[in-house]
Amino acid sequence: MAYNTHMSKLIEYEDASPEVRAVYDDIRATRKSDFINNFWKAIAVNPQNLRRAWQHTKEIMTGPGTLDPLVREMIYIAVSVTNGCEYCIASHTVAARNKGMTPEMFGDMMAIIGLANENNRLVKGYQVEIDAAFK
Repeated sequence: MAYNTHMSKLIEYEDASPEVRAVYDDIRATRKSDFINNFWKAIAVNPQNLRRAWQHTKEIMTGPGTLDPLVREMIYIAVSVTNGCEYCIASHTVAARNKGMTPEMFGDMMAIIGLANENNRLVKGYQVEIDAAFK
């Protein structure tokens, strides 16, 4: 069992319970990779949370839907930037690049994120009433 320099204990595959190993195996199979992110290793201290979080992630990020996988990753990045989650930004930026995101697409997305955050704060600060046409 490894410890990172922060608070979380990381559960490595060889130290994992059978329940955790089953989730790790599903992550590997779904992603077609042997790599298990530190996020999964950190939440594996509670196998139920690991299983629940993975199932939800797998369902939304890889399951059926009208948004293609790259758009899903880019939306995840946008929310992560807004929430300030450095880990999620890094992880999902790599995933988006692997799904075809170009540097130009990243730049356009960042411009939209900046614009939306700025305008959201202006609307909130000015307490702008929603137009009747938008209701």
